[in-house]
Amino acid sequence: MPELPEVETVTNSVKKHLIQKKLYKLTVKWPKVLDNFIIKDFQIKIINKEIVDVFRRGKYILIKFDSSFLAVHLRMTGKLYISKEIDSNNKHISAYFNLKDKFLIFEDTRKFGRIYLFDDMSILDSKLGIEPLSKDFSLNWLSKCFSKKHRQIKPLLLDQTYLVGMGNIYTDEALWYSKIHPLAKCDQIDKKNLKLLHEGIVNVLSESIKLGGTTIRDYTYDYSYVGNYALNLNAYGKNDKPCKRCGTKIIKLKVAQRGTYICPNCQTL
Repeated sequence: MPELPEVETVTNSVKKHLIQKKLYKLTVKWPKVLDNFIIKDFQIKIINKEIVDVFRRGKYILIKFDSSFLAVHLRMTGKLYISKEIDSNNKHISAYFNLKDKFLIFEDTRKFGRIYLFDDMSILDSKLGIEPLSKDFSLNWLSKCFSKKHRQIKPLLLDQTYLVGMGNIYTDEALWYSKIHPLAKCDQIDKKNLKLLHEGIVNVLSESIKLGGTTIRDYTYDYSYVGNYALNLNAYGKNDKPCKRCGTKIIKLKVAQRGTYICPNCQTL
């Protein structure tokens, strides 16, 4: 599933094509892709309205109009991209929007992705946690929150109501960076490792954005571009490979029903 850096990369990719443009038509090829609205709602609230901003909130791509938002969630295999034409033979296109001289296309092989229509941000903000690259995500905030949580750390970091944008890849990478075992209890992590965790989360996300995200299996953006951060991964997907820090072989566990990669020497309970 695309995580924060991949969604940020897609957002930036389409943004330059959409600002101050208008959507003139919506064509739906997979009816379930529209989650909370129908085409008539689009015609009333969106058609011929100018796009004033495109930004990311959590793993959602937000297209902002004066009094409404379109929100796209890519889920497992969604792709959002601009094209000058529609490939009529592409059976994976769920929906597309007409701009003046091009198309905004939502393609999704597994059909889990969804498009939403909101009047404001209140619904999303009520169910999404703090942004890890925002000023609000401070070491002090993390320390206070962890002191009140007796949960295993990996499931908590994956909880989008607590901290948005983190998925399996970057959680494993941040935990490797900070030498924290994914089963460690949040309220038992010492200050040194907690500081490393905060630093690790910010660093791995920021560096991945710079490199266009991580491409694992079937995720791409701009339809054909492949992110380069996979070359920098230290733990995720490195089963039986030597840890870059100590040389011990990386092992694979299952935590929170997710395949999880750790160094058993660096990340001990």
